[in-house]
Amino acid sequence: MNDEQLFLLIQKAKDKDQKAQTKLINVFWVDVFSFVMKKVRDENDTDEITVNVFSKVLSKLDMFDPHFQFKTWILTIAQNTVIDFWRKKNRDNEDAVENLDEVKNQYAKSPEELLISEEEQKKIIKTIESLDANYQDIIKLRFFEEKSIKEIAEELGISVANTKVRVMRAKKVLAELLKNNEFDDN
Repeated sequence: MNDEQLFLLIQKAKDKDQKAQTKLINVFWVDVFSFVMKKVRDENDTDEITVNVFSKVLSKLDMFDPHFQFKTWILTIAQNTVIDFWRKKNRDNEDAVENLDEVKNQYAKSPEELLISEEEQKKIIKTIESLDANYQDIIKLRFFEEKSIKEIAEELGISVANTKVRVMRAKKVLAELLKNNEFDDN
């Protein structure tokens, strides 16, 4: 793909053309996935990070400066996302060590605490059930059954690229609904 074709594709993707967005993801998926895999060395984490990278890329397309290489811009976003991943993982590990007593006492929750977490879980499930059937399937397969992008694509009979886009969109829609529901309840 030459620079002019890429620029036109980026413009269409900026204008929320879903086919252009999917093509943009397809063109750079292997580059980003390979880059992330070298840094993370775990296929599931790499899948998740790569989807997050493209979610950020699509939401920040307006910030892309055409005077720079698009691939460099995407890989910079990937690098920063990997750094965030490692920071979170280290922070989670530190928290796990610091809060060992809390983990030990997790089974000693009060009935009120158990009821609250059960209510939150019901809210999340109810929100998922309010989604479009395609998004429900994607979320169920990816997050409840913990299937890989490739496994989901095979099960649903759609392309890997389409699966990547659907996972990204389903996460975005669910996050937005959950965020809005939080404010509705207060």
